[in-house]
Amino acid sequence: MILNADDVLERLRALRARQPVKFWALYSSQLGGIVTDPALMVLPFDDHMVHRGHGVFDTAALVDGKIYDLEAHLDRFVRSARTSKLALPAREEMRDIVVRTTAASARRDGSIRYWASAGPGSLGLTPAAGAAPGFFVMVFAGLSYPEAWYTEGLRVMTTTYPIKPPLYAVTKSTNYLPNVLMQLEAQERGLDNGIFVDEAGHVGESSNMNVAFVTQDGVLRHPRFEHILAGCTSLRLLALATGLVPRKLIGDVQVCDIPVAEARAAREMMLFGSSVKVAPVVEWDGKPIGAGAPGPVARALRELLEQDMRTARERLIDVPY
Repeated sequence: MILNADDVLERLRALRARQPVKFWALYSSQLGGIVTDPALMVLPFDDHMVHRGHGVFDTAALVDGKIYDLEAHLDRFVRSARTSKLALPAREEMRDIVVRTTAASARRDGSIRYWASAGPGSLGLTPAAGAAPGFFVMVFAGLSYPEAWYTEGLRVMTTTYPIKPPLYAVTKSTNYLPNVLMQLEAQERGLDNGIFVDEAGHVGESSNMNVAFVTQDGVLRHPRFEHILAGCTSLRLLALATGLVPRKLIGDVQVCDIPVAEARAAREMMLFGSSVKVAPVVEWDGKPIGAGAPGPVARALRELLEQDMRTARERLIDVPY
């Protein structure tokens, strides 16, 4: 059956009716504007980001009509694009597009994800000659996790998949195959997530989250960022965590190599991420972490972050709806 343009649009809308999504607005440099119909939020199949994974992305939070920590996320986005040899619009233009797309969505809470691609033009290994780089911004509902993750905690496993080499781990590219396989492996075993461990036996990161621990003597420890993705949420939480020292919830904050044996002996273990925020881990490879229940530091850090996302004026951008 040969389809015409009207047929295609009808079928794209029928697809979204069968598989509804919470995608509210998309800016596409290939279209030169913003669409709010999810059926129109499409890319050419020959875009290099689609068929070769040659693209990068990042995500910022939308809270109470304000964009949180966009500049920190743009910093990482620019670094990832440079490493991936991808051209970007000027930073001011990207910021303006993010804000205008958010306003067009009419939504006051959710997530804002943006991508850079090498553009369409061929199915070759390198970008097509003269391909126009793509820039895309989507406002969507964000990732959601079960409330039980926070009230009861997560159960995780050491994944059997190898950790990404540092060059690829620190670049937030669209090639997330190892991360996907880790998550699927954990789900197949009835668990919530997995943990990468590097060749030296040090803790790496989780599927799309960083990992942190509270030692028995009260030190908040986070793996070094040289071989894992530098989570913007982790970096902010490590700064906020110093506020827990006077409250005697922790005694210090350290970013260092963490051997697995030391990590397993922790009083608390938790996952950090822009969508998950702070979630306690209560079991790792079938053995309890600490008392096997969510701890006070994870709860306090989550509260600090949620407050920061609403009150840190220097990290908030008002959206002109």
